[in-house]
Amino acid sequence: MSRQAAKSAEKPVHRRIAGRLVIATHNPGKLRELRDLLAPHGIEAVSAGELGLAEPDETGATFRDNARIKAQAAAAASKLPAFADDSGLAVEVLGGEPGIHSARWAGPDKNFAGAMQKIETMLRERNAADRRAHFVSALCVAWPDGHVEEFEGRVDGTLVWPPRGDQGFGYDPVFLPDGHSRTFGEMSADEKHGLPPKGKGLSHRARAFFKLAEACLER
Repeated sequence: MSRQAAKSAEKPVHRRIAGRLVIATHNPGKLRELRDLLAPHGIEAVSAGELGLAEPDETGATFRDNARIKAQAAAAASKLPAFADDSGLAVEVLGGEPGIHSARWAGPDKNFAGAMQKIETMLRERNAADRRAHFVSALCVAWPDGHVEEFEGRVDGTLVWPPRGDQGFGYDPVFLPDGHSRTFGEMSADEKHGLPPKGKGLSHRARAFFKLAEACLER
């Protein structure tokens, strides 16, 4: 094998996360889930909201772009490594909407009940028999020196109506993951996103975090 081929076959070198970490979110539901995922690794996490950091404009074209924008802004402002998630629901027959606009569809008051009704209304207007959808989560860790680590996870499912369950947050009550009989809104935190041995890492966020943990937390 040539030197160049051997080099390309090497695993990428990831930076280890240690010490204090800023979770770049002002969303209490997302903050709770990210803290739960980080807790077994002994990471001290403080939120952007607790530090009084401003929320940057999410001007990216993809989930990954927006996660990077949030993580880099928090890292620059706090002078600490920062961890951000950008995630959302993509409905097949709606061309992937709301996608990166998932939070915006809920408006400034975070009215996800209204956002879920909006999706259901659009599906009925189209007489859509296809109710397939998926959640995507892009995670980014950014350091003040500009280094970033990025990971992405996805979970497929279908949309139900009416919404079921009051667990989780956002669009969880209408999302039924493939192979399951209960929506994310009906699942406990461990069932939805808990990593082994507590859970099976079902959610999009857990799947992305599993990749991050393998690369940056576990040695």
